[in-house]
Amino acid sequence: MRNLKRFFFKHRILFLLAGILNMIIGNPFLGDIFHYGIIPDLFFSVIFILGIYAISQKKRHIVIALVLVIPIFIGIWSSHIYQTEEPHVIGQLFGALFFGFVIGILIKFIFNEKEITREVIFAAIVVYLLMAMMWTFAYIILEYFYPGSFSMPEGLSRDTFQYLYFSFVTITTLGYGDIAPLTQKASSLVILEAVIGQMYLVIVVAWLVGMHVSRRSRIG
Repeated sequence: MRNLKRFFFKHRILFLLAGILNMIIGNPFLGDIFHYGIIPDLFFSVIFILGIYAISQKKRHIVIALVLVIPIFIGIWSSHIYQTEEPHVIGQLFGALFFGFVIGILIKFIFNEKEITREVIFAAIVVYLLMAMMWTFAYIILEYFYPGSFSMPEGLSRDTFQYLYFSFVTITTLGYGDIAPLTQKASSLVILEAVIGQMYLVIVVAWLVGMHVSRRSRIG
């Protein structure tokens, strides 16, 4: 039992990565089977739980994460009960803060490590994906307070997954153009995500390569 617990804790970041990838892949397909509105929130709820577990090495991190997650669950799930958008937006606001907190902890973990391990690689990937998810909530919140901030193709619903898709298109600088910012506020968020996403890749890749070269030079 102790070995199993140690195994799960050692691979806690990998489980978070798996949860994110399952959401990206599974959400569109499950949405065709079940009530679509609840599916993204189910996936996000699992990711919030896995996110807490991923940063559970220190108790204060768990406490802060729980303080952020409780309003998330109340806001997101009460919106399905009362059929109103306000609690959902509040939950997404705390969701963005939660992702920002987890990103900060994982970045600290990456830069504090002395050698490249699988956990460091997984953490670097997870941070990049969480950035896109954090901006997803930012876009939804902006659209709520400033309707019409983004253009959508005709017949496409303004649901969470569409903003998630737009966020990943933005952070990877693909720029398909099917969804686009229409206001200066939206454009500023898009610019920030694209620039920070590219800066993150440059800095982290340079750090990992430098750490690898330094380790090899010490061994040699």
